[in-house]
Amino acid sequence: MNHWLVAPVMLPPVVAALLLFGMHRSLRLGRAVALGSCLSLLVIAVSLLVEADGGIIQTYQMGDWAAPFGIVLVLDRLSALMLVLTAALATLVLVHVIATDLDRQGWHFHPMFQFQLLGLNGAFLTGDLFNLFVFFEVLLIASYGLMLHGQGAARLRAGVHYVVANLVGSTLFLVGVGLLYGVTGTLNFADMAVRVGALPPGDQGLARAGGLLLLVVFGLKAALLPLHLWLPQTYSATSAPVAALFAIMTKVGVYAIIRVFTLVFGAQAGALAFFAQPWLLPAALLTVVVGFIGLFAARSLRELAAYGVIGSTGTLLTAIALFEPAALAAGLYYLPHTTLAGATLFLLADLVARRRGSQQDRLVQGPRFPWTEPLSAFFLLAAVAVAGLPPLSGFVGKLLILSSAQAHPAAGWIWAAILGTTVLVVLGFARAGSLLFWKSAAVGEPLRPAPAQHSRAEFLALAALFGLLVALAALALPVTRYMEATAEQVLAPQPTIDAILTDRRGGA
Repeated sequence: MNHWLVAPVMLPPVVAALLLFGMHRSLRLGRAVALGSCLSLLVIAVSLLVEADGGIIQTYQMGDWAAPFGIVLVLDRLSALMLVLTAALATLVLVHVIATDLDRQGWHFHPMFQFQLLGLNGAFLTGDLFNLFVFFEVLLIASYGLMLHGQGAARLRAGVHYVVANLVGSTLFLVGVGLLYGVTGTLNFADMAVRVGALPPGDQGLARAGGLLLLVVFGLKAALLPLHLWLPQTYSATSAPVAALFAIMTKVGVYAIIRVFTLVFGAQAGALAFFAQPWLLPAALLTVVVGFIGLFAARSLRELAAYGVIGSTGTLLTAIALFEPAALAAGLYYLPHTTLAGATLFLLADLVARRRGSQQDRLVQGPRFPWTEPLSAFFLLAAVAVAGLPPLSGFVGKLLILSSAQAHPAAGWIWAAILGTTVLVVLGFARAGSLLFWKSAAVGEPLRPAPAQHSRAEFLALAALFGLLVALAALALPVTRYMEATAEQVLAPQPTIDAILTDRRGGA
């Protein structure tokens, strides 16, 4: 077994414990340890991705208990991709947090941040449905603390709604898990995949009901219509750097949809193969439309970013809902783009808010503020990224999605939704940009410059995120090839099933 495979799950809680009990009195030391943890996770994730690119599916049997009886971690191309994306985003968000002193506004920010990474990494690596639920709860509990960090009445109100929505989702998750365990007698993904394909007709209805409940839960996490209402209020009420990290939380729901409905209910599931497609594709298309129309209702830059996350996630799920290799590869290319673009817009909102005084990031006219020129340039690039216009990676991703959908019966609807909402994004961002930068230029006296300690350092994470978007576009060919290989691996689950159900000694 490759013992590095367990590091993304073991390192964050160990660091969180150290930060909570041993380093809480020294903020500088705590920052160094937390940042070192994120950088270490990034190095480990990249090394695991290089190994996964060879096509070999690796498993780690916790406690040396062979599947399906023990806890198993699984590394393939998809999980390795998500680990790298999580570590890269977390590192840059933490750099921004340190540069802006967000961690001074309340207690225990860094331990909660590490537990958030534990839940994310665990969800991406687990090979067991119940442990997927466990890691969901870990990341949600950590997100409750991060979301409320810094306090405030509006944040508390949004936090209550967020907690209630996720408690309902957790209850449905347990019911779905119970139904599937009742008809299959197992919770291991691979073992369940084998048994679902052999279910008698009388049990297929219960399995379908359990699968649909999971689709609802994962749709709630991904903010899929009509389960998206919690996201705009939550992401706009919390601090912008926390919302930037939360940009990957919707992708946990997307990842779970891919994993469950290609492995458990994939091609080998017989009558239940890809049964979620008739539900998922219409919901994804409606999410695209409603999410991007919401840009016109946004009252702040953070709310604008939140609606952008909803619309972009709908675009991503539109590709995934086709359950075809070319479409899934296109969606996987678009996945890191939409995550990084959403996080970029949230960090930009924080920089704007810190310079506009009492007006914060609200979309209203106000006096000219410090650093207007570079921030307006970053806003233009963010608008290009979210809209999916050239030359950034969103254009490549949307082009791949449209191309992969040409032969699908719903191609007309897919093309109309994606191209039509691109125009809406351009108009929505033009409205916001004109209020923040153009029309505000002639209003009142300019605000005084920000303190020297909060100037260039605050731009490091934002510039790095844009650098990643540019790199994703510049390296489109090798990245696309990796995504194509990932899609083929995901849609051909038998090697994954064999790897999980065969222990390290070669026994079945």
